[in-house]
Amino acid sequence: MKFGAHVSIAGGIDKAPERAYKVGCECFQIFTRSPRGGNPPALDKNLVDSFLSECNKYGFSAYYVHTPYYINLASASKDIRDSSIRIIEEELMRGSMLGVKYIMTHIGSAKDSRRSNAVKAVIEGLRQVLYKSSYKTKLLLENSAGQGATIGDTFEELADILQNVENPELGICLDTAHLFAAGYDIRTKSSLKNVINNLSSIIGLDKLKLLHGNDSKVDLGERKDRHEHIG
Repeated sequence: MKFGAHVSIAGGIDKAPERAYKVGCECFQIFTRSPRGGNPPALDKNLVDSFLSECNKYGFSAYYVHTPYYINLASASKDIRDSSIRIIEEELMRGSMLGVKYIMTHIGSAKDSRRSNAVKAVIEGLRQVLYKSSYKTKLLLENSAGQGATIGDTFEELADILQNVENPELGICLDTAHLFAAGYDIRTKSSLKNVINNLSSIIGLDKLKLLHGNDSKVDLGERKDRHEHIG
């Protein structure tokens, strides 16, 4: 297993590999655009070549991209769903240009519609993204903390989405802070083993491609997305 961190792309995406190297990363994660909104910076050939050269210089073969936070495949608004699909597709394209192994995305919130309808919208949106996709970079769904009406806080719901999208390359990124806040006790070896066994039986460990290792500012099952530094 490789360990890394999320690093800044301030000043250019090609600055990220050196920053990751300086803090001792074996892999790293970035945004390719502002996570809050706006048009993405262009990835011209010179910038892409520089990024790849820096990755090679510092020995990085594994690096990942997080999609913007405003993606909501579960929205009752068709415009928001369509925009979310478009942005995920753009990130898969940008990731493929950069040699990114996986991008991961938050799924979204069902606050404006029935949860069953929201899950159906998520499945349909992911089908639209993946059925016409030939990108080298693959997509991961990140589990949620269950705050509000966010989708994907249980293994069962994630499994339902994966099974109905029916794309073998769609995987999971498991965030430990979200996991704990959603009610999965990972504080002891025995409780962690139970969670892993549940994950294996409900989703399958082959679907787990990436871990976001975070501590939590909230207690078990409080269903709030509040990350803390480990320890």
